[in-house]
Amino acid sequence: MQNEPPKPELDEETIAFAQRVFQHARAGQAQELGELLRMGLPPNLRNEKGDSLLMLASYHGHVDTVRVLLSHGADPELANDRGQTPLAGAAFKGDMATVQCLLDEGADPDGRSEGGKTPLMIAAMFNRVGIVDALLARGADLMAKDASGLTAEALASAMGAADTAELLAGAVRKR
Repeated sequence: MQNEPPKPELDEETIAFAQRVFQHARAGQAQELGELLRMGLPPNLRNEKGDSLLMLASYHGHVDTVRVLLSHGADPELANDRGQTPLAGAAFKGDMATVQCLLDEGADPDGRSEGGKTPLMIAAMFNRVGIVDALLARGADLMAKDASGLTAEALASAMGAADTAELLAGAVRKR
């Protein structure tokens, strides 16, 4: 095995710049990020936790920033170090506009996060009825199972998410 060259130490100015970039994504500063992307900022830049700019914008519900990042080539399937995708983050937070935007731009409704949970499972667990409907309309697998062998309906029931459990039970009966 060859020795890898040592990684260069980053100077304080570079670290401060990177922190500002990630803060732009968290705060939904679409214009500022757009300018940086036009100047060559990589759209799939990730922080120390593996969160991409798109993941941060999606999780914090900044749909305009999500659109800017996607228009510059951000990967909607780029998962963080915990295996969470931007769609799963938006489903968890209950942000329908961001969910719709990500789905419109090709995000996989069955992308799996840590533990094998899909965005449908996450939305169901937190009683996000509208998001469950949107994911089902986009072909999310109703019968997918997580690493524990549980479906979205079973997870919703276990979490006491009665509305989504009922919705999913009805969808299963219609199959």
